[in-house]
Amino acid sequence: MSARQKRLLLVAVGMALLLGAVALVLSAFHENLVFALTPSDVRAGKAPVGRTVRLGGQVVPGTLAREADGLTVRFVVTDTAENVTVHYRGVLPDLFREGRGAVVQGELQADGRFVARQVLAKHDENYMPPEAAHALEEAHRATTTVVSP
Repeated sequence: MSARQKRLLLVAVGMALLLGAVALVLSAFHENLVFALTPSDVRAGKAPVGRTVRLGGQVVPGTLAREADGLTVRFVVTDTAENVTVHYRGVLPDLFREGRGAVVQGELQADGRFVARQVLAKHDENYMPPEAAHALEEAHRATTTVVSP
């Protein structure tokens, strides 16, 4: 085998390995891809059954129902046009409230139920963690306190 043929073989093997690595990365990306949908998308049939998706919307007031075990809950998420009932087993986040925004990650079942594995509560743009709010309040109080001579 000549030096030129060895180089060509080396380049061909390198290209094959690079293509294989790209194929593996794309495959892993496709498997972990999560779609974000609204209740209208789910009702229109755009949600794949049995595949992980994120459903976002507002929790309809008065729809939060807890089972006797204390961990299983059911609530309705809306985008003001359509509603989807969500079933979840676990601890809800502290910011989760009826009438507020929420994003749930889970799967649409063949019978039309949405079973969530994770619930994320959305907050408004003015949200501040309690510790930060307390620190700002203390700083404001310290700067507004007048010391008399």
